Amino acid sequence: MAKDKQTKAANQQWGGRFKIGPSKIMEHINVSIDFDKKLWMQDIKGSLAHAAMLADTKIISQKDSELIHQGLKQIETEIESNQFEFRRDLEDIHMNIEYHLSERIGEAGKRLHTARSRNDQVATDFRLWVRDNIDLTLASIESLMLALAERAKEYYNTPMPGFTHLQSAQPITFGHHLLAYVEMLSRDRTRLKDARKRLNECPLGAAALAGTSFPIDRHMTSKILKFDRPMNNSLDAVSDRDFALEYLSNLSILSMHLSRLSEEIVLWCSSPFSFIKLSDSFTTGSSIMPQKRNPDAAELVRAKTGRINGAYMSLLTVMKGLPLAYAKDMQEDKEQVFSASETILLCLNASEGMIKDLKAQKTTMQYWAGSGYSTATDLADWLVQNLKIPFRSAHHITGKLVSLAESKGKPLDQLSLKEMQRVEPKINETIFNVLSVEASIASKKSLGGTCPNNVLGQAKSWIKKLKKKQ
Repeated sequence: MAKDKQTKAANQQWGGRFKIGPSKIMEHINVSIDFDKKLWMQDIKGSLAHAAMLADTKIISQKDSELIHQGLKQIETEIESNQFEFRRDLEDIHMNIEYHLSERIGEAGKRLHTARSRNDQVATDFRLWVRDNIDLTLASIESLMLALAERAKEYYNTPMPGFTHLQSAQPITFGHHLLAYVEMLSRDRTRLKDARKRLNECPLGAAALAGTSFPIDRHMTSKILKFDRPMNNSLDAVSDRDFALEYLSNLSILSMHLSRLSEEIVLWCSSPFSFIKLSDSFTTGSSIMPQKRNPDAAELVRAKTGRINGAYMSLLTVMKGLPLAYAKDMQEDKEQVFSASETILLCLNASEGMIKDLKAQKTTMQYWAGSGYSTATDLADWLVQNLKIPFRSAHHITGKLVSLAESKGKPLDQLSLKEMQRVEPKINETIFNVLSVEASIASKKSLGGTCPNNVLGQAKSWIKKLKKKQ
């Protein structure tokens, strides 16, 4: 390959030390404006706070601060209306905004970067962006939780089979099953809230890595930007990306929960199950099989877990070997976070749509709720409670009764009393009170159990809590 010609002038923002600009290859690998322009709003907020502080501490004049404010607000309007020119030769969002500011207001614009570096600037912008997107994610989580709780209220007494090892285990209600995902999502919500608290410290004023000799007021900028406090160590302030890693870690767990829900939707829609139906809004057809209705939305939510997990592992790998303080490797932090954040919001919205759209096939669920001798545990519990038989012995007796029923091709509740008494003579006719699906479900009154009254109470409680958040 022919050697690149380096004919461009050096970047005006840092070109005092350089005579010529970067090669085309260097520019291509170095430039970040194509993706970090997403930080424009946070960059302007940080610069407005920094300029106000510089004026308050008399590092720059009030007049310069006002000009900076006016210029930044003009740039904000231009970006919002798609009239702003993002230039690749200016590398990143910070230099693009600062260059255009100086073009508009002259010398005052060149004073903005006093007592700060791109290192603390980008760390601040990125924290602000992650904080904003945590808030967006929390709102979407709560919206999905509400959708699940409302469907749980609707199906609070609809029987379905509960599974272990994907084998029929014990009857539960569909509402109870849906509320399990509300609990999972509530933990995701708590983790993100905790992460938000930890990230809410301000790097601005740490400068390149050592702080600054200017008499800045870092508490002022922190307060303006709604951080709880400034970060204590300037090295840590510019080199930390724990907040981004924790955010991605939380999104990975959240996406795993959405993937589990999606997997169940895929199973429930399949012909062997036929527990639910999704409308045309959340399914697609087949190019060759006209009868097909494929749950593609669920399948894609399930698949996108890989993207989010990959983003987390990618950033972990970027950060694992970096000495303090800042290194250009850290430019590779943003695309992963931006992508994962957009993906999780899409998955949350799709999941909410499917939950609102689905219709339970109650007759099918009811039938399969009693399959696989699912009330066998109720029989064993009856032996313990009514005949005072030790549970391990009751388990053995029940196993014999299940084997007997299986050999006769009958469900447990269709064995005769005489047939049962041949296995355990003390069994009486009240045994039949616990062998139905409805009786099994109604008996699970323990805290967190599937008894319909429990499910209805939990659903109403969640709906009340979540509607207060809106």
